Amino acid sequence: MIRIFRLDEMNRDEVFAREENKTDVSGAVRDIISDVRERGDEALFEYARKFDRVSIDSLCVSEEEIDRAVEDTEPEFKRILERAAANIKAFHSRQVRTGFAVSMENGVVLGQKIEPIERVGLYVPGGTAAYPSSVLMDAIPAKLAGVKELCIATPPQKDGCVAPAILAAARVAGVDTVYKMGGAQAVAALAYGTRTVRRVDKIVGPGNAYVTEAKRQVFGRVAIDMIAGPSEIMIVADENSSARELAADLLSQAEHDRLSSAVLITPSERLAFEVQKELEAQIKRLERRDIARVSIDERGKIIVTKSIDEAVDAANELAPEHLELCVDEPFALLGKVKNAGSVFLGRSCPEALGDYLAGPNHTLPTMGTARFSSPLSVDDFIKKTQFTFYTREALKDAAQDVAYFARKEGLTGHAYSALVRTEEN
Repeated sequence: MIRIFRLDEMNRDEVFAREENKTDVSGAVRDIISDVRERGDEALFEYARKFDRVSIDSLCVSEEEIDRAVEDTEPEFKRILERAAANIKAFHSRQVRTGFAVSMENGVVLGQKIEPIERVGLYVPGGTAAYPSSVLMDAIPAKLAGVKELCIATPPQKDGCVAPAILAAARVAGVDTVYKMGGAQAVAALAYGTRTVRRVDKIVGPGNAYVTEAKRQVFGRVAIDMIAGPSEIMIVADENSSARELAADLLSQAEHDRLSSAVLITPSERLAFEVQKELEAQIKRLERRDIARVSIDERGKIIVTKSIDEAVDAANELAPEHLELCVDEPFALLGKVKNAGSVFLGRSCPEALGDYLAGPNHTLPTMGTARFSSPLSVDDFIKKTQFTFYTREALKDAAQDVAYFARKEGLTGHAYSALVRTEEN
């Protein structure tokens, strides 16, 4: 059963502490990466047999396989994929930006140009659950940014095929290549390349502890989006909220993972006990109730505060991945929210809406990193390059100051490189 606390009687460190996975997989991941670098495709086929328990004869999904998956996808799901993709594209298209150039006096031109990252790999989990929603959320912003080569790495199923829902989403999102590979070995192949797998410049997408650690270890060789932790939801709710709806939203995240965090903060003690009771009734109906049970019992919390403002302050301290404001006037509180990955406003906006259909991205900062990082966006798939142009006259005007500054840092070569262009021949 979820526990109920009073905020003013608690140690804040205990309330917001995030238990880390105590299993150290770094050594195992390092060995896998080294093996893939050395043996390439051969290692990937071997790991498919070892970890996915399937023998495959090709790492690449053929166009014929994708065509069959799309044909076999029920029309209703195709319709929903297209609707979700349209919403995601409409939202993220507003993030697209161009460079700029500014002309200054003396003919100086300063500016910045935007270039897409050339090759990007998307990791898509395919173990206990396949997530076609992640394909749309990761691929569409990349395509809007102008990424030229976009591939997916996802584990094969027991029949040696990729989940049809993932392939259908890949077709809708415009993915170029799909590889049958998962785990740390997939990350290694994307980062270093093999005979079959093209090396990429950036890897994005969630995964298990091995995938996360592999992304950490290859960072620097390639870029990554973030180091993601278990899913989190925090709900700030007033006394007029429905216990039934709040319990349903808490469970929507608790069913993700035993390590997921589901937290309700409310000034209403009555509501706290009603939600506690409702959770026990609803959890029995879930297909993944064993997972949700552990999450709710071990990491779930209901926290009673003195006021809604105190609840928002607590939310800012936690910096949750998902924040629901289930209150009478949610827009009045939005300006007070400083740290959250994605905010869901009002009682008719469950977090699940953001997972699938609304349009804003569902790849979000976790583990308190919303204090300094942002949701996945078009910006994650671009590079910014600065440029500077000075005329000879403009350089003469600046050279003495550049040289003075350089000498302050003991860099006389820097000073001379500015001054030499101003000397008379």
